[in-house]
Amino acid sequence: MAIDPRQQLGSRGEQAACDELRRRGYVILERRYRTRVGEIDIVARDGAVTVFVEVKTRDGTAFGDGADAVTPWKQRRLWRMALDYVARHGLHDRPCRFDVVAVDVSGGTPSLEVYTNAFGGPE
Repeated sequence: MAIDPRQQLGSRGEQAACDELRRRGYVILERRYRTRVGEIDIVARDGAVTVFVEVKTRDGTAFGDGADAVTPWKQRRLWRMALDYVARHGLHDRPCRFDVVAVDVSGGTPSLEVYTNAFGGPE
């Protein structure tokens, strides 16, 4: 069975993001947390804060930086998925935030930009 090149690119970006987040001291709790709404790429802990991480991987900038793809619509979906995670894991009393990791693999070695606290909850 052939592997979808987009999935391969996404997996490569997620692995690079996990490596960078670990280097920064994050503890990776889950990868690809699935809900009925969708999937959170990475759930991590940064100190006492639960962090929901969206990873956007690009092979060049023809379609903009990966962070540009985290639209308000996508932010609302991530917020709903995070609520599911918080409820299922009893984390109501813990601070949470949303980070975005933009990964560009066009140069061979991935270059990453981590946007800490990239957006808040719904308005």
